Amino acid sequence: MGEPPANFAILPAAKDARQPALYSAVAIWLWSLAGLVFLMVIVGGATRLTESGLSITEWKPLAGVIPPLSSAEWLAEFENYKKIPQYAQLFPDKDLRGFKFIFFVEWGHRLLGRLIGAAMVLPLIFFWAKGRLPPGFKPKLLGVLALGGLQGLVGWWMVKSGLSDRVEVAQERLAIHLLLASLTFAALVWLAASLKCRVAQIPERRLPGLRWFAGGMVVLVLLQIGLGGLVAGLRAGRAFNTWPLIDGYFWPPLDKLTLLSPLWRNFLDNILLVQFQHRMIAYALLALALAQAVYASRAAAGSRAVRRAWAVAGLVAMQASIGIATLVLVVPLWAGLLHQAFAMIVLGMAVVHAQALSQAR
Repeated sequence: MGEPPANFAILPAAKDARQPALYSAVAIWLWSLAGLVFLMVIVGGATRLTESGLSITEWKPLAGVIPPLSSAEWLAEFENYKKIPQYAQLFPDKDLRGFKFIFFVEWGHRLLGRLIGAAMVLPLIFFWAKGRLPPGFKPKLLGVLALGGLQGLVGWWMVKSGLSDRVEVAQERLAIHLLLASLTFAALVWLAASLKCRVAQIPERRLPGLRWFAGGMVVLVLLQIGLGGLVAGLRAGRAFNTWPLIDGYFWPPLDKLTLLSPLWRNFLDNILLVQFQHRMIAYALLALALAQAVYASRAAAGSRAVRRAWAVAGLVAMQASIGIATLVLVVPLWAGLLHQAFAMIVLGMAVVHAQALSQAR
């Protein structure tokens, strides 16, 4: 009957051989995007800590790419800023030079957001058109893209809250804005880490109990980041600067924690309760991380899961220490940014750990 054509068996084999390289290219893109989102969170923290977020009072998705170029344009922007309560009540002595500084901080924050959008959309189109996306990734990546678009809308919704009746943005909107960025970062890390498993094809033993621990860690870290957004929005870190006591108590009296009415307002507006719940979740997070590491050491001794679990515990302990230092030092800029950056590092490690366990065999 004769031999089959030469390319009969070679083409599928060649395709299989190329898959790791193709996945690696997508993984590099996703890790790069995660790095940009990480940077975006840090720049966002700097924007908040320098009170720069309200310096640009209009949302111009396209025209806003170019900053003021003439003296007349700068004066017009400055006049717009003078119309909002923040200028009149907090910075009435700010001159044009000081305004330019906060303007460029916020402008850089928005420009980085646009760059992230381009870095997401253009490679996505390329990989999609070339058929290089792994199976099942298309809807997931569209979901991440939707998260990014929503983040931009929420960012402007947040800024609007500080342009009329307040001297700062609403803390609940700030928390939502930070949480969306964190969810986007976590999704990118999850997808990028999953490609490592596809390329390396190194299975781990399935550990259902540890998977629950790891999933709980990710949820609790996200909750803590959201609470941190409330603390930042209320400037609660500057209000009670002792540790381990807060306002003279380890556990403040109920009447102080429920001072406002209706009751639910305390969870958003009561500075004492907002900082207190951030502290308590930090303790719970550290306890859960240590419990996970001990459990992993007993259930999967010698495995990579044990090393990852202890890495998560170590990072959580470091983050708690940074948080205490930030509080006691009354939130200097460097400490506030370090605390925010380390929160994302903890989240990233927790997601990598949970993702690896989700693919265990």
